[in-house]
Amino acid sequence: MRSRYTAFCLHNQDYLLKTWHPSTRPKDVGFEIEQQWLGLKIVTKNDGAQEDSQGQVEFIARYKIHGRAYRIHENSDFLWQDGHWYYTQGTLFDE
Repeated sequence: MRSRYTAFCLHNQDYLLKTWHPSTRPKDVGFEIEQQWLGLKIVTKNDGAQEDSQGQVEFIARYKIHGRAYRIHENSDFLWQDGHWYYTQGTLFDE
């Protein structure tokens, strides 16, 4: 989760696509050029240990665009496959 957040901060599309499960992977990742990431807070995590085949991470990521603050509050699903964790989907919390 933290590595994907860092990839968003750095606009590292290659890493994001590589860590996205092929069944849900988009063709590309759109980045807002003016977006300034401010921080990531992991709220909870479920499963995702070495012996697990899947896991979930609830997080809050904060950012600004043109001086206005925003946040993403999401529950992300991950799948362990072929020795790697892959992001499959996220569910946004209504705020």
